[in-house]
Amino acid sequence: MTQITTPLLAVDCVAFDRSGCVILVKRRNPPFQSCLALPGGFVEIGETVENACRREFHEETCLNSGELDLVGVYSDPRRDPRGHVVSIAFATVIEHGLPKAGDDAEQAKWVRDWSKTSLAFDHRQILMDAARSMMQRRKIQPP
Repeated sequence: MTQITTPLLAVDCVAFDRSGCVILVKRRNPPFQSCLALPGGFVEIGETVENACRREFHEETCLNSGELDLVGVYSDPRRDPRGHVVSIAFATVIEHGLPKAGDDAEQAKWVRDWSKTSLAFDHRQILMDAARSMMQRRKIQPP
């Protein structure tokens, strides 16, 4: 039988509060160890991308996501130094709960002025796209 080789599938979760603050995690592991990133990770076999997003968000922040809105698909083969990883990004609005780092997150925190923050992977682009989308939908306030 022919072995099929395809990109890996991941999810990223952009969690805002109504004022536009976002939850970021400090990565515990390479690549981008100790850098800030969106909560997320790889989709498991038999799991929907929505459930993967909810699971990864909870594992890394100990918080539950609200309703998920699709932000986009990020498929640049160079977006992850480990290899070709396609990420499906979702945004959610949650109450201003206190995130607690879990799983492979070293730290989880609310960030108000995220536009000036250096982020891992292509997470700055995902975050900008999510903010624009959520403001257009009137789910968060402009900064």
